[in-house]
Amino acid sequence: MAYFLLRLRGRCSRSGRRGQRRWKEIYTSEHREASTHKISACLDFVGRALNIWVLTDGKIGDDVQCLAVAGALSPDFEKRVIAPRWPWHWLAPWGPMDPYDAPHKQASPIAPPYPDLLIASGRRAVPYARAVKRASGGKTFVVIMKDPRIAPRHADLIWAPMHDRLTGANVVSTLTSPHGLAAKIAAARGNPAPAIAKLPKPMLGVVLGGPSGSARFSVQSVAGLTQKILSAKKNFASLAVVASRRTPANLLRAVGGAVTGPDVFVWDGAGDNPYIDILANARALIITADSHNMMSEAVATGAAVYAWRPPGLVKKLGWFIDQLEGLGTVRPLAREVEIFAAAPIDATAEIVAEIRRRLKGA
Repeated sequence: MAYFLLRLRGRCSRSGRRGQRRWKEIYTSEHREASTHKISACLDFVGRALNIWVLTDGKIGDDVQCLAVAGALSPDFEKRVIAPRWPWHWLAPWGPMDPYDAPHKQASPIAPPYPDLLIASGRRAVPYARAVKRASGGKTFVVIMKDPRIAPRHADLIWAPMHDRLTGANVVSTLTSPHGLAAKIAAARGNPAPAIAKLPKPMLGVVLGGPSGSARFSVQSVAGLTQKILSAKKNFASLAVVASRRTPANLLRAVGGAVTGPDVFVWDGAGDNPYIDILANARALIITADSHNMMSEAVATGAAVYAWRPPGLVKKLGWFIDQLEGLGTVRPLAREVEIFAAAPIDATAEIVAEIRRRLKGA
């Protein structure tokens, strides 16, 4: 027992990841990208601009959704990043927040003045969101993105994708996830990156993900995907391939080595990421279906989307793809890939409207 307590004390005394990232970032209309459309500030019922925080542990998937919703509500908000130490990060979302980050401490990521609206995501952020709610005397309206894995009563509003099957009076669900790409896609269509602009059209875009959960990218499955991409390329004038942070090296090598020529672009990680430009300018997209966010962003483009399901894909993502296929927005990646008409799906506005409605009634 004494050994365990010494180990605990030693771990708790460390700053963990705190020194590796800024815990506070200010987002304003002045330093937003020029391609972002102008958004009117979210006002409360007396016409006062709301103070908004985004709270996550910095994971890209959580950031994408929270920043999209916050940005649609107001051009001005703060992003605050938490980094709880052991064992508090392990105890989340059920346990308390890391006491090192208590609101009364100067370096706390949740130091007052408290926001009118807090948008949080990720299990490690949940104890901090609860702490802000308490410290503000209940005045902060707390929105949690995705299933918090605790009772819904701990938030004023929860957004969760339909495949999470979360229910409750304060739960709103949509098929796809929110994102802030609409204005960026529109801008990239008018002014694409040079590498994409020079490719002959129509262009086939390929977005590669990687292992996630039980989804596997074995040698055999990668070879099969590569052959499907080669077969699909025959129906298009050009091909553009982009990888994600999770893409295994063997997958990128296999695809990049198989598709060559002046009508092919494979992003190797150098220079600006052409992800938005590919989404905006491809007439058809092949997406590895291991990411709910990637699929949600693809179907918002209006392009013909083909989903490749890696072996071991979790059932809830399989159900999600089934629904998109049932709507005619997505087709399975078979031997024949062609351009077809697809109505864009973007849940961002629906989620933002529900937050506004609940805020008005709070």
